[in-house]
Amino acid sequence: QPSIALPNVGGSNSAAGEDVRISVRDLTVAFGSFVLMRNVSFDVRVGDIFMVMGGSGCGKSTLLRVLMGLKEPQQGQVCYNGENFWQGTEESRSRIMRNTGVLFQGGALWSSMTLADNDGRPLQQYTDLTDEEIRDQASLKLALAGLAGFEDYYPSEISGGMRKRAGLARALALDPQILFLDEPSAGLDPVSSRLL
Repeated sequence: QPSIALPNVGGSNSAAGEDVRISVRDLTVAFGSFVLMRNVSFDVRVGDIFMVMGGSGCGKSTLLRVLMGLKEPQQGQVCYNGENFWQGTEESRSRIMRNTGVLFQGGALWSSMTLADNDGRPLQQYTDLTDEEIRDQASLKLALAGLAGFEDYYPSEISGGMRKRAGLARALALDPQILFLDEPSAGLDPVSSRLL
């Protein structure tokens, strides 16, 4: 059975450290009787850029799904700022996830919404900002991602690299403490990948 082991970046006692943002201990993830990963442990500290690398199908995206609350592990702990994610209530998991942003592999943009509407959706859902303030914030995040002037374009009207950057702008909408990027450079040319 294939498994994945990630390095414990901070050592065995680092989970108690104040600068540890995410702590994963003895994580096991399976689909039925097929164990995808076993006893995975690592820490991600404030300011870290932490990458998970491996071949196709080894469990990189599945690990992200566990960290984002989309798939419950069979055993182990995932803690955010010392708070056990999977042992908490649905409300506490939702609160924790509001401090994260996610860039999915394909961008995951709503095809019927403009880029500004896509990027403003989290603000509309989780803040009390006015429509004008939401539009301003969406424009700012799109500009940060190199898409100034594309606010009124639809995903079908822009390139794959631009869709990826629009997804990044949406992931940044709520100024998250943690940013999850699932294969951020997949399908991009080297110049676009470097810019992203």
